[in-house]
Amino acid sequence: MKKNFVLFVLFVLPIVAYLFFASGVNSFSKLPTVTPNIPDFGQWQSLKGEKVSLDNKITILGFSGTEIVKNRGNYFNLNEKIYQQYHTFKDLQFVVICPLGSEADVKKVLGALDAFTDISGWHFLFARPEEIQTYYDSLKLKGKLNADLGTPNVFIVDKHRNLRGRKDPKEYKEGYNTFHPSELSNEMLDDFRVILYEYRAALKKNHFKKEKAAFPHEK
Repeated sequence: MKKNFVLFVLFVLPIVAYLFFASGVNSFSKLPTVTPNIPDFGQWQSLKGEKVSLDNKITILGFSGTEIVKNRGNYFNLNEKIYQQYHTFKDLQFVVICPLGSEADVKKVLGALDAFTDISGWHFLFARPEEIQTYYDSLKLKGKLNADLGTPNVFIVDKHRNLRGRKDPKEYKEGYNTFHPSELSNEMLDDFRVILYEYRAALKKNHFKKEKAAFPHEK
């Protein structure tokens, strides 16, 4: 009996694990670019008067619209399914673009999140309605903003300001619906992990290059 268990652990379990990870939609392949080199945020500021940039950050980007309090459940879903697991990663930020005049409502939502979450990785930026629409249009997406300048979708932007997603016509996905926790737990988490894998692989590659440059005569 013990021998059979050992054989199972040594031979069968690795195969099961491989099939499990290989069955992911993207596994560890490269996540396609939906829109390359999207614009940065310019002079828009956060509640604290800080400027936020997409450069050199992996960004989860959202658009709150004027109904952020009504739709606060979307942010709680995103917070629970993605943010709380990864917010300590120093090169990750969650950025939400909001209409000017919604500052008080944003404070309410942040206050609710602050009760059980370190909210330092959340950044809410404020802009005029026409600026928000122009910026969203520059992303060249199929989906549109609602009448209140918001959308339940959030988007993954890499450190080079490329908006990433799935381009296969059968499973096209440019954003992830925060209204549905299952979509965040499955499609978004799967794609987000691919981005992290890319990032970590790049770090290892750069580290290897630096070591090779420092010791050029070593094999």
